[in-house]
Amino acid sequence: MTGGRICLGQIGAPHGVGGEVRLRSFTADPQSITGYGPLETEDGRVIEIKSLRPAKDHFVARLAGIGDRDAAERLTNVKLYVPRERLPEPAATDEFYHADLIGLAAVDPAGKSFGSVVAVHNFGAGDLIELRRDGDSRTDLIPFDEATVPVVDLKAGRIVVALPAIAAEAPSPPQQEADAKRSKGS
Repeated sequence: MTGGRICLGQIGAPHGVGGEVRLRSFTADPQSITGYGPLETEDGRVIEIKSLRPAKDHFVARLAGIGDRDAAERLTNVKLYVPRERLPEPAATDEFYHADLIGLAAVDPAGKSFGSVVAVHNFGAGDLIELRRDGDSRTDLIPFDEATVPVVDLKAGRIVVALPAIAAEAPSPPQQEADAKRSKGS
């Protein structure tokens, strides 16, 4: 897939007074962030990492053109991107760049469309796909695993979601009230 940008890291707080910054790398090999060449910010500024050294739970980086703490502070929380074309294709068939998944149609096992992928999240327990339902502003988070998403077809631009509760329409309010009365023993 071509187009778009991939976030490879994020600049943190300044480190010391000489213009160095804390840096979090999102690459598979965290130190390889320097191997992608100049990086871009969301607003298109070019950032070049001149040096990188490990620290406790992050890296300390020296960036080209940043020579003092004030300049480093202005970069706090800035995300760093590369064009998607600059990255290698994933090595395994079950590996994907999150950016390649966003925008894919979500279909049920019968092929009926019910939404699209709007984001991929990881809050620590594994990847989750955020789906927006067709014709609705609501979204659902589903696990991104083989049981829930058995097929990812980038060429066809779709994923198959084997989760009937997502594809099924929610019961209408009168049906919900009837279900609630039955559960109370009425």
